[in-house]
Amino acid sequence: KLDIRFILLNNGNSELEKFLIESGIEVVVVPCRGKRDWPTAWCRLIKQLNAWKPDAIHCHLMQASILGLSAAIFTGVRKRIFTRHHANLHHQYHKKGVLWDRLCNYMATHIIAISDNVKNILVDMDHASPKKVILIPHGFNWETFRDRDDARIKKLREKYNLINKSPVIGCIARFTELKGIQYVIPAFNDFLNAYPESVLILANAHGDYEQNINQLLETLPKQSYRLIDFESSLGDLYHCFDLFLHVPVDAKVEAFGQTYVEALAAEVPSIFTMSGIAPEFIQDGMNALVVPFRDARAIHNALLELWQNPETRSHLAKNGWESIREKFGLTKMILSLEELYGR
Repeated sequence: KLDIRFILLNNGNSELEKFLIESGIEVVVVPCRGKRDWPTAWCRLIKQLNAWKPDAIHCHLMQASILGLSAAIFTGVRKRIFTRHHANLHHQYHKKGVLWDRLCNYMATHIIAISDNVKNILVDMDHASPKKVILIPHGFNWETFRDRDDARIKKLREKYNLINKSPVIGCIARFTELKGIQYVIPAFNDFLNAYPESVLILANAHGDYEQNINQLLETLPKQSYRLIDFESSLGDLYHCFDLFLHVPVDAKVEAFGQTYVEALAAEVPSIFTMSGIAPEFIQDGMNALVVPFRDARAIHNALLELWQNPETRSHLAKNGWESIREKFGLTKMILSLEELYGR
């Protein structure tokens, strides 16, 4: 129904660019490494939008939203959409960023909130017009997480030296303070006393809190954890986990938290704190175990409870998948976007 074209603000040769080219979708790359490149990038955007004359523009992430929305106004694009991918990050950590957020809210005709948390922050904290805000949660391709291939999983377990290791506890989160990894490590350290063959996997292991996390990791035996910077076979990685943890530090810091949904799609018994999208579908004891914020002791106790009770793990895995399959399907998100674009 739609003629979709992409402008990517990066230095080229990204995985997304390669995917779009292979899919026969028109894509233009505009080099942009930071604010120094903004004037040149903005002029390139003006030229491209004038050439394409789109009916609508849809921007993602801060830099692209600032440049894309302003260029769209300059070139007369009447429908200007952006998806808000962060929650209260700027209010809590980068106060100047609030001004950029409010500028984007002003320039947009429609703002996509990916969770109730983001919607509330947009309206209550950023003072965006409620009429502009539309709730469209992320949609997922279930095959990525449901297609279990034992040969691929075995290969990945060999790659990360996980053969004969049990339980394998997964955590996929950037190394930043708000993700709560600083509470996962001491909880796992205590868990090791009872289960010395267990392994903690920290994936997406990079970020501004890296030095603090590395100091905490020094308290663990080196053979007890693995750091993964990037793994392209994400669905297979989830199937390497026996248990999963995602414990952001408060209710507002997570905008969505895709890993809440991904872990349940892969049927990994999980322990969560309630942030981002979680309050909209997570129920303690029904589809996951819920622990308080910033509580290493509670995380440790939940790990013990899950690993010592196979029936609980099976119950959570089954109910976890059932609780997300309709709510977060890819088709549902696409239909919502189609309706918005065509409105």
